[in-house]
Amino acid sequence: MGYYSQMINLDGVQSFAEGGNRKCYISPINPKRCLKVLHENLLENLQKNSAWYKRLGNSDGLDDNLREEKAYKQKAIISPINSSIWNHLAKWHGMVETNLGPASETELITNDGEIAETLEAYLFREGLTPEIKSALSNFENWLRAHLVLTKNIIPHNLVIKKENNALVLKIIDGLGSKSFIPLPKYSKFFARIYVERRIELMWSRIHWDLSGRNGNWK
Repeated sequence: MGYYSQMINLDGVQSFAEGGNRKCYISPINPKRCLKVLHENLLENLQKNSAWYKRLGNSDGLDDNLREEKAYKQKAIISPINSSIWNHLAKWHGMVETNLGPASETELITNDGEIAETLEAYLFREGLTPEIKSALSNFENWLRAHLVLTKNIIPHNLVIKKENNALVLKIIDGLGSKSFIPLPKYSKFFARIYVERRIELMWSRIHWDLSGRNGNWK
């Protein structure tokens, strides 16, 4: 892991997905990898609009790439009991330099050569099918077994991989704890409580999406 010795040029490369803070590109060096780059001037704008006490420090806490790097380095991921840690998580390949700024480089999840569909897109089209309910159940069991810490689990941050005639959910974004006091990072007791709350909120968000997004989902 680490930076390439040569900068990756993304001129002429179209992003295939865009969130509030980052754009996603297929790496021109390795088409099996995704490069996540912050929007131009994002950190300056976020810092300018954040609470006064947050503006006293540097902008690292606002950088999704740095947060993702720290999350991938949490003990549950870098020292897994076995390789099943990657059953529901896109692999991370480090930070790389591009002409658009630093990028977090991850595995690009695909199906038959096409970029994998998000859970959000699937749910809006198909609803809660038996196949996706089974995939969600397996995903929950994995979260509990490995205690991987995430922010709120939003359907557009999960994609669907087709494996052995089954659907498998993979996290592509949203790693890291939301806790103001980071007890889940250091205590399995608090990590279990934290993960159960994320699962509860995940289902709340799914039902909210499917109900037409009326009211507040939290």
